[in-house]
Amino acid sequence: MRHPWTALLTAAACAVLSGAASITAIGEWVADAPQRVLALLGFPPDPLTGLIRPPHATTKRLVLAAADGDALGQTIGHFLRECQVPSLGRKVIAVDGKTLRGSRTTKQPTTALLAPMTRCGQVLARRQTYGKSSEIPAFAPLLDGIDLTGAVITADALHTQHHHAAYLHERGAHYLAVEEPPCPPSERPASALARCPPGPLRTRPGSPRDESRRLKTAAFAHLSYPHARQALHVVRWRRDRGTGKLTIERIYVVTSLPPGAATGSQLAAWIRGHWRIANQLHHVRDRTFHEDASKIRTRRLPRVMASLRNLTIGVHRQDGHTNIAAALRRTVRDHLRPLTALGLA
Repeated sequence: MRHPWTALLTAAACAVLSGAASITAIGEWVADAPQRVLALLGFPPDPLTGLIRPPHATTKRLVLAAADGDALGQTIGHFLRECQVPSLGRKVIAVDGKTLRGSRTTKQPTTALLAPMTRCGQVLARRQTYGKSSEIPAFAPLLDGIDLTGAVITADALHTQHHHAAYLHERGAHYLAVEEPPCPPSERPASALARCPPGPLRTRPGSPRDESRRLKTAAFAHLSYPHARQALHVVRWRRDRGTGKLTIERIYVVTSLPPGAATGSQLAAWIRGHWRIANQLHHVRDRTFHEDASKIRTRRLPRVMASLRNLTIGVHRQDGHTNIAAALRRTVRDHLRPLTALGLA
């Protein structure tokens, strides 16, 4: 054995932490690494010369293509949870999927990944699916390795499934299940919500549009959705400042949280905050790492590279960086910085 498996994986992680978006870029980062960095990564020296020879780019490609993507994603999620500073308040986890558009070939479909993310931008796990419909059976296995006690789980309308609600209740978690019109949670909650007085109007000035939201809640002893205690009605007004066009959106939500467990402001923030996973994770991977334009398709490489990007985003956010692109530019200037970020130097 010339190169240890763990050293190859660690070198790939450090390269992606420095902004490498392809296998070629990973190979170039390792080839340029000084001897001290290669030693810290775990590569052994040559017994004759005493020098450390970096692995060839083909070796790294073969190793990453052979790695178990799901196991790597679970390990990275566990690592980020261990490094995370405990936050105050209730844990809120958003679950959403993303498609790797460049991973499709003539013999295999497009790779899709389902992930749970905390409010601070930490990806806790990752599971590969094939197509939007296969996200439903992957929901419970994705969350099996995560402590959900007392947490609130948010997801889009695709995951408003009775067996999902029963699973979360068994795990000691609560849910916010979205049901978009024209199908409210049930006729009785919808009519009761219509009779409720409107809550305060929340206005959020923004550019290039102004937004206003209003939330109604009603408590019920019995609902057709498992373990549901409250029904919510959210109305959103959006006006484009340039054209003046007004858009009105209405959604219904059911939750297992009992009345008084969360304020109206908290419920509204959690519903709106679900889409933070698109801004803090999907958008960063597309715009900073150019994931949708990536043509990495060989075997498990799309899945493995996505896990390494999640590790990069999570580690940089834990270090206090809000701009991931700026964090990558800073890290690439010194080969020791990614090792320091991972606790190896």
